[in-house]
Amino acid sequence: MKAMVQDRFGPPDTLKPADVDRPEPGTGQVLVRVYAASVNPYDWHMLRGDPYAARLTGGVGLTRPKCRVAGIDAAGRVEATGPGVDGLRPGDEVLGFCPGAFAEYAVTAADLLVPKPANLTFAQAAAVPMGAVTALRGIHTVGGVRAGQRVLINGAGGGVGTFAVQLAAAADAEVTAVCGTRNTGLVRSLGAAHVIDYTREDFTASGPRYDVVLDNVGNRPTRLLRRVLTPTGTLVANGGGSPGHVFGPMASMPRLMATGLFTRHRLRVILPAAPSGPTHKDLLTVTSLIASGHLTPVTGRTYPLREAGAALREVEGGHARGKIVLTVG
Repeated sequence: MKAMVQDRFGPPDTLKPADVDRPEPGTGQVLVRVYAASVNPYDWHMLRGDPYAARLTGGVGLTRPKCRVAGIDAAGRVEATGPGVDGLRPGDEVLGFCPGAFAEYAVTAADLLVPKPANLTFAQAAAVPMGAVTALRGIHTVGGVRAGQRVLINGAGGGVGTFAVQLAAAADAEVTAVCGTRNTGLVRSLGAAHVIDYTREDFTASGPRYDVVLDNVGNRPTRLLRRVLTPTGTLVANGGGSPGHVFGPMASMPRLMATGLFTRHRLRVILPAAPSGPTHKDLLTVTSLIASGHLTPVTGRTYPLREAGAALREVEGGHARGKIVLTVG
């Protein structure tokens, strides 16, 4: 099968097209014929082996990538199932977390897949897993957003931000979206009541206070973000920023927790959604919202599989609009 592989850690150009053996599903696993895959910051972190401390966990690889085929978000059809899999059968249209998604086929655990909503194309469906689940956790699970609250979303035009704006608006919160000039109309259409163009205004310098701030960018110190919170407001850091290549987001967690001991503010970190935690339930929640028309994936540029490196460069640049998608096969 065709796949985008990496034999060493490095920049996006490290990915090369190759013919590799098709994986086979084991017990509790599903083989998915991939029709589309989306690109996440998670992917370029795995590609570069960054932060370095993550290599010590065993899931990334110490001196070279543990998973040779890149990618995690996918949509496609079930090709085959292994022993012990119930509820899925060949031909079913699915989306979910599929390690090795930048390929024609990928194997994953059955509980990391859910049925694809009929109102989505495969390209739209591939944009859902990591972005929507991370936004769900940031707005509801960690942020606890309620009706009538003022919510600010920094990085509102990106893959997580576009889902977060919709989720907060659906909760009847008053949403302020921070984004670049070209995305101001987009975030308004998604439900933002107010829009701040960061190229013209610094939202931490003045203005109203917010009950919840979801920071998807990580380019401002915690002390400045706390400045725009209400006295008992909540700051949710999506990944906690990226302070260096050694510890990355992990370095921010102790600092946030320590600061939280001396303030009435709730300071929380949510790492990007990955194949862990209550993932199946979260996927079902977001796909139910999509099927009912209350949540819509926003996709940006689409690349063919062989141009995965170019897609990763766009995401790594930090200004991608919505989710960047690869078409496969």
